Amino acid sequence: MKADQVLADKREKAKIGGGEQRVAAQHAKGKLTARERIELLLDEDSFQEMGGFVQHNSSDFGLENQKFPGDGVVTGFGTIHGRLTYVFSQDFTVLGGSLSEAHAAKICKIMDLAMKNNAPLIGMNDSGGARIQEGVVSLAGYADIFYRNTKASGVIPQLSLIMGPCAGGAVYSPALTDFVFMVEDTSYMFVTGPNVVKTVTHEEVNAEDLGGAEAHAVKSGVTHFTSPNDLTAIKQVRKLMTYIPQNNAERMMDQKEFSFDSEKLTRIRSIVPENPNQPYDMREVIDCLIDDQTFMEVHEKFAPNIVVGFARINGIAVGIVANQPAQMAGVLDIDSSRKGARFVRFCDSFNIPLVVLEDVPGFLPGTDQEWRGIINHGAKLLYAFCEATVPRVTVITRKAYGGAYDVMNSKHTGADLNYAWPNAEIAVMGAKGAAEIIFRREIAGAQDPEQELQNKEKEYAAAFANPYRAAEKGFVDDVIFPEETRERIIKALLSLKSKKEVLPQKKHGNIPL
Repeated sequence: MKADQVLADKREKAKIGGGEQRVAAQHAKGKLTARERIELLLDEDSFQEMGGFVQHNSSDFGLENQKFPGDGVVTGFGTIHGRLTYVFSQDFTVLGGSLSEAHAAKICKIMDLAMKNNAPLIGMNDSGGARIQEGVVSLAGYADIFYRNTKASGVIPQLSLIMGPCAGGAVYSPALTDFVFMVEDTSYMFVTGPNVVKTVTHEEVNAEDLGGAEAHAVKSGVTHFTSPNDLTAIKQVRKLMTYIPQNNAERMMDQKEFSFDSEKLTRIRSIVPENPNQPYDMREVIDCLIDDQTFMEVHEKFAPNIVVGFARINGIAVGIVANQPAQMAGVLDIDSSRKGARFVRFCDSFNIPLVVLEDVPGFLPGTDQEWRGIINHGAKLLYAFCEATVPRVTVITRKAYGGAYDVMNSKHTGADLNYAWPNAEIAVMGAKGAAEIIFRREIAGAQDPEQELQNKEKEYAAAFANPYRAAEKGFVDDVIFPEETRERIIKALLSLKSKKEVLPQKKHGNIPL
């Protein structure tokens, strides 16, 4: 009985982390504890803890008097929607969640098990950074984690929740994972904090503006999802897990139960305006094609001129990439190219079919874009599509101009099935710009140059402002009515269910990073 009581006491001590006072302080900040987060993330009663009694062995700077069971991180495994998942959750109530040698070893053990068992890994970050009293061994611990993040990339899904501070070297592990979630007002990420920034660059900035959830959601694109609190962030993760597989060997072509409002098939025809220069919201088109209430947008606040996210069509999980005419006319720029490329590569890594909705007038011109490397960044999206071997279906809803036509999953980059709506315009550029170049002399020599330009613009539009030239060449597999689109996509996905495509043997490609 005495031994039983010792075990029970140790377990109870481990559960309270840094003590009731620090737990209360955590709650006062609007934050959950490490264990509360795990309980909400995993299915009820499924969590199996590992390393609950681990403690550090350091004695410098009085650390021998500051030992806590678990050493600031709770690790283990459980299930989400019945599927095996490995987790770690940093405990800010224990030495600020700082990473020590023992703390890092616990995380690495969980990462190794996730790889051995081909199961997703979810990390919840809430840490003051490296435990400076331990010196280089804490830095080594971060590098051990980074190494495993990289090895696991593209093999198992890796998700990071930032639920408190995440600064310095700590930020690179989340950056190496597939999706980053941040909590508004209580989490932040930055390589160097406001004080260092002020010392080095003389900029006055607070932690929220420098690396808060909104900054990384809108400006940098570091975070894919933001939430008002811990609970909502965890619910987002559980939802995302319904769209992604356990590992890169599992195919996501199983059909789930679904509902679909057939009235949307009628509504889809009225979404795209007759005026080719008038904007519309591509999300309305997406909604008319997918199963009801299944769209989960990724990077919603970043680079809004392209929309990416997960959905289900006929019960099949797909990744959607769509130009957004309601923002910057849907033009591709540096940020949208990065955003799209990242999403395409994730879907391809984990066998999620891609559905592309195209309405793109080209790449954004200007010195700012050129000097910041639009060529390389645009090539990332091109590379991602060219490399992808998953089922790929493209629908051109309106414009497909210039190099952007090629980049947006064209037949020439390996797309499986390409469709266009009757009003689609597939050309090198818009009719007016093309007419000004092709008929420059005729326009200049005309009695009424303005009228002649309009005539030549109509002439060019009649020849190219339609999908039939491309269809004649086989670059578009069929021209379809908007209301036929959902059924065509469904049949395309079913026909591609057994698709196999092998890339040339190589160590890895050299994507233009």
